[in-house]
Amino acid sequence: MKQADVQVCIVRVGGTNCDAETKRAFIDLGVKAEIRHLNEIVEKDGLVACNVLVFPGGFSFGDYVRAGAILAKGFLAKLGTQLERFVDEGKPILGICNGFQVLVEAGLLPGFEGATEYPEAALATNVPMGFRCRWVHLKHEGSGRCIFTSKIPKGKVLRMPVAHAEGRFLFSKEKEKEYLDLLLTNGQLVFRYCRETGRYADGGYPANPNGSFYDIAGICNPEGTVFGLMPHPERAYYGWQPPDWTRVETPRKWGDGRLVFESTIEYVTRKL
Repeated sequence: MKQADVQVCIVRVGGTNCDAETKRAFIDLGVKAEIRHLNEIVEKDGLVACNVLVFPGGFSFGDYVRAGAILAKGFLAKLGTQLERFVDEGKPILGICNGFQVLVEAGLLPGFEGATEYPEAALATNVPMGFRCRWVHLKHEGSGRCIFTSKIPKGKVLRMPVAHAEGRFLFSKEKEKEYLDLLLTNGQLVFRYCRETGRYADGGYPANPNGSFYDIAGICNPEGTVFGLMPHPERAYYGWQPPDWTRVETPRKWGDGRLVFESTIEYVTRKL
């Protein structure tokens, strides 16, 4: 597929945000990207013409019930069959922050044996409690399975911002060890929170901003085509977006988040 023919659909409902920044990032890479309300997607052509599906950040439907839960169930109710086909065809689905919460609530992540009726994980209230809006360091744990990070070397430390109140990744206590082993064995663990040196946060605040189990910041499905992360790559696309960019004698042109978008487009143009 030619880069100019790639169609990216960014889902919007009441309460989502960062959709404009996400669209800008994709367009900057020479593909077509549209922000489309869920109702518009349902009423028109659904997901048929879409090559990449993105659930952006924000607070969809006010995060009532649980963060991402209403959008997840609404999407499944209206487009569940198309979404299942989308995944089966290997088309990429990206969930950023609230979008990660949506993918977990929809049963698409971690998806050890495919989509599940009930969530296998949770993104719970931060510990310490409160909204976290800060830049964090991430260590790329991927073994190459995740198509969204194919251009990022394993072990590389990246810097991106977080902005959430419910980002603490958890498994149920009785499944914690089993599911962590599956993440590691399947190559599904993509990003972990760490310190600037690359040393893991080990749950320590503020390196781990929300108390996530095993410092988990992002995971993918076993096929690597569905990816969710709490940090915002679209807010780290340009080199001038970090708050301390003026302290650098020669500012970088691009931020670390650009690698996520580049990897996505490379996969689509090569595989689809």
